[in-house]
Amino acid sequence: MSLKKKIASIIFVALTAMASTVAEAQIAIKNNLIYDVNRTPNLGVEIGLSPKTTAQVFYGINPWKYSDDKQMRHWVVMPEYRWWTCSRFNGHFFGIHAMGGEFNVQNMKDTFGLIKEDIEHRRYEGWFIGGGITYGYQWILNKHWNIEASVGFGYDYIQYKEYECGECGAFTTKDHSNYVGPTKLALSMLYLF
Repeated sequence: MSLKKKIASIIFVALTAMASTVAEAQIAIKNNLIYDVNRTPNLGVEIGLSPKTTAQVFYGINPWKYSDDKQMRHWVVMPEYRWWTCSRFNGHFFGIHAMGGEFNVQNMKDTFGLIKEDIEHRRYEGWFIGGGITYGYQWILNKHWNIEASVGFGYDYIQYKEYECGECGAFTTKDHSNYVGPTKLALSMLYLF
C-alpha cells in the first residue's frame, strides 16, 4: 500500500471515529496564515471530544513552482489530539501530533537542515513521517471567531531521492534523514460552529 493510501486510511478511520461525537461536539474550521504566506493552501477541522479535549486534522498542499528553476511542491497531513487547561477552544492547550507527506524541492535554501546534501543546487523528491508535541493558545474574538498560535517540536523520518538540477536531471542517489526540531508553526484563524 502506498504512503498516500495509508495516510488517507488513517484520516478516514480518525474522522469516522470522531463522527460519533459530532452531535454533541463543537466544530471549528481553521486556516494557518503562515502557510498562506508561503503560498500553501490549507484547511483544518477541529472537533470537541469532551469539555477539555479536541481532535483536529490539518491538510496543506503547495503544487506550484516559484520560478523556472525553483520549486517547493509538497503536501502534508497532520492529525492532532489536544488537551485544554481551561475549556476547549479557549486559552492554553497541549497536544500530540503526527504528520506525513511528500515533497519535490529544487534550488531552495534548506533553512532547517532537513537534508544532508546541497539542496540549493539539486532536486529532491521524497516523503516524510513523524510526530511530536504541541503547545498553543487560543484567543476568543466573538461567538464564532478565534485566533490560535501554536508551535510543535518532534521527529521526522525523511526518505528522499536526489537528482541533478532540473526536471529531467539525472538520478544521483537515494538516502534518508532523521530530523529532530520544530515540526509545527501556526497562526490560525478559526470559525466555530
